[in-house]
Amino acid sequence: QVQLVESGGGSVQPGGSLRLACAASGFTSAVYGIGWFRQAPGKGREGVSAIRTGDGRTYYANSVKGRFTISRDNAKNMVYLQMNSLTPEDTAVYFCAARSGGVLDDFGWTQRHEYEYWGQGTQVTVSS
Repeated sequence: QVQLVESGGGSVQPGGSLRLACAASGFTSAVYGIGWFRQAPGKGREGVSAIRTGDGRTYYANSVKGRFTISRDNAKNMVYLQMNSLTPEDTAVYFCAARSGGVLDDFGWTQRHEYEYWGQGTQVTVSS
C-alpha cells in the first residue's frame, strides 16, 4: 500500500503562484510514476502532469505547459507541482496519484485507471 498526502493548496489572485506537495509513504519502492490530476466543479478529473520516479521524465497537459513544473525528491518521497501564472481556469481540487506499472508515456500518463493510489486532494482557488 502507498499513502499520499497533498498540501500547499490555497487561494491566490490571477497571475500568482502556488507550490503543491505530495508526500508518499508506505511501499514507495513500488511506485513507478506520480501524477497530478485536478477536478473543477461540475467537470471530470483531468490530468495535469506526471513524472516517472526513476528517470524523472515529465509530462504536461497542454493547458499548463510553460506554467507548471513537476519535480521529485526521491530521498524524501516527495513530488512537487510548481504552478505559476495561475488563472481562474486553474481553480480545482488537485489530487496526486501513484502507479506501480503500466506504460507511462505521452498517452499513458493521462490514464486515471492506471493509478492505484490517490490522495485526498487539495483545493486551489484562483480569483480576484
